[in-house]
Amino acid sequence: MHLTSASHSVSTSSPARTAGAASTQPLRLLVLGGTRFLGRAVVEAALAEGHQVTLFNRGRTNPGLFPEVETVIGDRTADLSDLSDLSTPANPGGPTGRHWDAVIDVAGYLPEVVARSVNALRGRVDRYLFISSLSVLADQSTVQDEDGEVLRLCEGTPPHELYGARKAACEQAVLDGFGSQATIIRPGMIVGPHDPTDRFAYWPRRFARGGRVLLPGDPADAAQFIDVRDLADWILRCVRSALGGTFNTTGRPMHFGDFFAGCSTVTRSTAEPVWVSSERLLGAGVDPWMGVPMWIADPACAAINQVDVSRALGAGLTLRPLERTLLDTLA
Repeated sequence: MHLTSASHSVSTSSPARTAGAASTQPLRLLVLGGTRFLGRAVVEAALAEGHQVTLFNRGRTNPGLFPEVETVIGDRTADLSDLSDLSTPANPGGPTGRHWDAVIDVAGYLPEVVARSVNALRGRVDRYLFISSLSVLADQSTVQDEDGEVLRLCEGTPPHELYGARKAACEQAVLDGFGSQATIIRPGMIVGPHDPTDRFAYWPRRFARGGRVLLPGDPADAAQFIDVRDLADWILRCVRSALGGTFNTTGRPMHFGDFFAGCSTVTRSTAEPVWVSSERLLGAGVDPWMGVPMWIADPACAAINQVDVSRALGAGLTLRPLERTLLDTLA
């Protein structure tokens, strides 16, 4: 085990909190992952709020990103015994059995690995918050809420459904292990600073370059995404308020035309927009699943950008203006 201790101390006891009652005390958080995109945003937000964070990861992505944070290097696919042996920084020779208010699992993809984490942390954390995906939804052709049917992982699961089916099985492992103390977050497309993909950032950069810009589909087509910082803030809100259950967590649906207008405005672009219909793009052999960034023309996914997020919005999810996300992504 390799352990880097931060200057703060961590208590081994955990005060009980009533579901829905927001904690005003610094939380003890264990983050599985924590140095790439969403995990990074969660840790940054947690530190800004004064919470005490422990990271458990392999130390391969952005090592040393948070030198002030206690980091345990380990491989969760093998075992989590290093966490079980962890003693309190304030008393290195003292009792083992560290306790956290919550674990935030941003790096769980395989059900057997998540089940191992659930078993290792049962009794060690008060809440297990798992980052899932809207890809778990079995029907993406019609608007769905959290109660929609999810994909089932089985021997015959087709390759294009494996990611969603595995995430759904991970959800079930967390729910089976933690029950009402489980929180399942289902993001859609996550965007914003430090996004490792080119799905969202392509567009403000393209408008900034000028010239003739191919815009896919129709101005009335739907787009839906969430700023990584809004998602991180919501994750911490769920922990602070002990919110259990499952939440679709992405932005409100908007029109493609409005999104592109925002890109043009923030970049002060002189670009000439050229709309090309989905039919023409498909006829030219363009991949219907983001062959052009953010464009989806697969009929089986007709409602993937119209997911119902009213449950999360009603529980306090807040979303920053599009212009802010575009400007910060460009910066």
